[in-house]
Amino acid sequence: MGVTTILDILDRSVERHGDRPAVRNLSEIPAEPREIDYASLRDESQRLAAGLLRRGVSKGDRVVLLSPPRIRFAVTTLAALRIGAWIVPIDPSLTREEIATICGHAEPKAIFAAGELLDRTPEAPLRVDLDDDAATPYSTLLNESQAPFPSVQAEDIAFLAYTSGTTGNPKGVMLSHGNVTSDLVHGTKVIPVYPDDVFLAIAPWHHILGLVACLILPFYGGALAMYTDEYRRIAEIMKDHGVSIFIGVPKLFHALFERLHARVASTLAGRLAWRFAPRLIGRSIAKRLTGGRLRFFVSGSAPLDPQVALGFRRLGIGMMEGYGLTETSPVVSVCDPFSRKAGSVGRPLPTVEARILDPWPDGVGELLVRGPIVMQAYYRNPEATAAAIDAENWFHTGDLAVLDGEGEIHLRGRAKNVIVLATGKNVYPEELEWEIGRIPYVEEVMVRYRPSDGTIEAIVYPSQEQLKAAGAGERAREIIWGEIRTRLQRLAPYKRLRSIRQLVLAARPFPKTSTLDIRRHLVDREERPT
Repeated sequence: MGVTTILDILDRSVERHGDRPAVRNLSEIPAEPREIDYASLRDESQRLAAGLLRRGVSKGDRVVLLSPPRIRFAVTTLAALRIGAWIVPIDPSLTREEIATICGHAEPKAIFAAGELLDRTPEAPLRVDLDDDAATPYSTLLNESQAPFPSVQAEDIAFLAYTSGTTGNPKGVMLSHGNVTSDLVHGTKVIPVYPDDVFLAIAPWHHILGLVACLILPFYGGALAMYTDEYRRIAEIMKDHGVSIFIGVPKLFHALFERLHARVASTLAGRLAWRFAPRLIGRSIAKRLTGGRLRFFVSGSAPLDPQVALGFRRLGIGMMEGYGLTETSPVVSVCDPFSRKAGSVGRPLPTVEARILDPWPDGVGELLVRGPIVMQAYYRNPEATAAAIDAENWFHTGDLAVLDGEGEIHLRGRAKNVIVLATGKNVYPEELEWEIGRIPYVEEVMVRYRPSDGTIEAIVYPSQEQLKAAGAGERAREIIWGEIRTRLQRLAPYKRLRSIRQLVLAARPFPKTSTLDIRRHLVDREERPT
């Protein structure tokens, strides 16, 4: 069976794996079962699709979805796609004003929201409560009759995804069925997925990484998709559910690796095994974590410490690091789970091209990509579309990178974040943030330009727990400064902070998106922390 639309993916899995579980809720939701199989998932989504048609929602209409991941999130997504409508996933943590701005731009025909979020949504022709308590209850839309559904083709839009808005100017990214299926078909040539795989992800489904890689990718392989935001229970969940693929963020993997190393290094036998028999330790860890079912970890959304990646691989635990954007459906590249290259995010997927625009002498330049994964356009924004996709169909990512001799991508940071010092030298804030962020006393860090003297400064939100354990007291700034001076010795002199005056301690965490990116524009607007 050929796969050209997301509906083809579901239909194929129903034919092959109809009685296998497709989605499992990890917490109890009164209106839903704990688990739904592929056949039931398609049946309920088709009934909901018929109900949407009956209520006047048709092909090309926008359907907003405002909810944490759950079974009815998956059903609603597939129902809207079945009638050719566009799903507009929105971050549930956004304010009422932010949600209104997106809805005002998208002009949805229907809004589906979890009950507790309904009062943050604007008026729409159809407002549906996923919890059956208010507005139009979800259950009342489940039509038993199977109306004829519109034809859906690869070129039809599937998702209208609004970018996270770290720049303060979110745009609606139009992704077609063909964009997404191309990413999945070619992605699984690099990352094979099997029916007995169990996915656990912390990437929320309102984000394209979560929606495609953590929900639709499992559908493509007939696997089971699960989501959690209970970070402290991840190890317990992995063990209880036999997780084979865990998709997380670097901060979690850094902490996990450090805990594992500390535990093993606490005994002489452990230290010897870590040095001379690392794969023996790795098998023991995998068995303890998932009963031996773990295939690999996947890290995304931010740079992973190369030593952590290589450390897991040395233990025989696969660690994949990928790169992508909302505009690329989302995956551009992914590295081999046992790659010996530090810092590589792998080669572009098959059918995807990459090149560096006007590289500097060190080989760094803006990364451009081209291929069937690139978005159709920014919705109702031809100027932004023309600025992002040139006449030769190259998408300008805005990311700085180097391509090595084997065509693998090594990221250096965001082009818009590059700081040009008074000396004319370029500094990539992400490079310093990665070094400083490894200091135990640092919870969060953001490096920015100081226009007063043409240098840089690091704004640090300290780890109060670590400082208290060290008895730092009023010496917190001096202690953190000493650690920063030591860490930055690894970098060229022009990249280092020269004085403690370039270290600012923040009184509260930085504002962040749901994927934990710092909203730099909001920090820059604020009065400087003290």
